Parts: sequence; C-alpha cells; structure tokens
Amino acid sequence: MLRRLFLGLSFLTGCFFMQEAAAVHVVMCGGPALKSWEGLRIQPDRHDNWWANFVRGSTVRIGQILAQDPNAKITWIVYRPGYVMRGKEDQKPYVQWISDLGKKYRIKLVWVNNADEAIKALNRSPRHQNDFVETFYYFGHSNPNALMLDYGSEIMAASTQWIHETDLNKISPGIFRPQSDCWSFGCYTGLSMSYWWKKYLGVHLWGNTKSTHYAPVSNGQLPSGGGKWVR
Repeated sequence: MLRRLFLGLSFLTGCFFMQEAAAVHVVMCGGPALKSWEGLRIQPDRHDNWWANFVRGSTVRIGQILAQDPNAKITWIVYRPGYVMRGKEDQKPYVQWISDLGKKYRIKLVWVNNADEAIKALNRSPRHQNDFVETFYYFGHSNPNALMLDYGSEIMAASTQWIHETDLNKISPGIFRPQSDCWSFGCYTGLSMSYWWKKYLGVHLWGNTKSTHYAPVSNGQLPSGGGKWVR
C-alpha cells in the first residue's frame, strides 16, 4: 500500500515538473524592399541597400539570447515572400540562407506568408500550455501605426502585409507576462503602436519616436534609433 502511494506521489510530482512554465523568446523578421523600386526614389528615402538588414538584426538578437542561455527556446518568425522576391531580383538563394541560419542556431524557424500567419505564429510560440513569451523583438519596416512585414516589394513605398495597431486584439495577451520584454526596431513605433500594444496586451513595447538605423548590425549590435526610445 505504501509503495503504491509512493509511486502515485512520484507520478504526480513528475507531472508537476513536466508542466512547469518555460520561457520562449520570439524574434519576428519582416522582408526587404526591392532595389528596382527603391532605385526610383530620392536618396534620403531609399531603403534596404543590403538585403539582410532585418535578418542580421535578428541573428544579433538570437546571439544575445543564446549567450545568456545556450538552451533557450527561440522562435524566429520570418516573412518569406519578401526574401523570395528579393532573392529572385538579386539571383541569390536568400530563403535557403535563412533556413541554414535557423539550423545553425538550432532554433525554431517559422516561415509566414502574410500578417495573419505571423500573428498565429506568435500566438503559438509558447510550445506548451504553461509556457510564456519572455521577450519579443521585431526587426522590419514600420510606421507609427503598424509593423509592416512587407514594404516596397509588391508596390513602391507601400505595404501589402502589416500588423496594424487595430489588429493587436488578434494577439492573445495570455502569452505574455507583465514583465515580458518587447521591442520594435522599426521606425516611429513609439509614436502610437507602443501605446496600443500596452493597452491591448498588458505589456510595454519599446519603440523609437523617429527612424531606426541598421548600420550597427554589421558590427554585431542592435539597431539604433534616431529619436527617443519610449514605451
């Protein structure tokens, strides 16, 4: 009888540890513009001379996470059509190169084709019932009101796929904790998107009040902001 009781308690204890909450880190990566479109614009307004600005920003962040915890759970959400189109333009296998990076870092790479899929991928990033998103970092184009997964690929100087601040109610607030660390390295997010992120999701989103600059990623640093970082 005592032996059966002991085994039963051991089983329950094992189940408890199996269900213990675990942190997940999410990195979301938008797509680059096409050079053929950007070449038609006046110099100060041109974007994405380097196809991998957002990819490199992502891997800088992934490297930071793994340096702190080599066993960290990381989900990398990448907008695939942007790299398909830019790859065809440059005649380079960018999609394959990104896939190779996912394997190199041993992380979960999730390709998405539109904004709805990106939101679903974010909602599903906690891999078990009690898991939660500890950090969320976005690298890509944005404006004060939206994270633009696509910008300047389908249409010059325009977006066809975006997560607008009015779409934030599609994100489950339950995947975050109050102390979750969220950042947008898109332009102007701090002017509006950060406010609505907190209102809908209950956590702060750091964003810049002006444009962001991706030159630092070449030196292994996160992008810098032209204005103030606010949340």
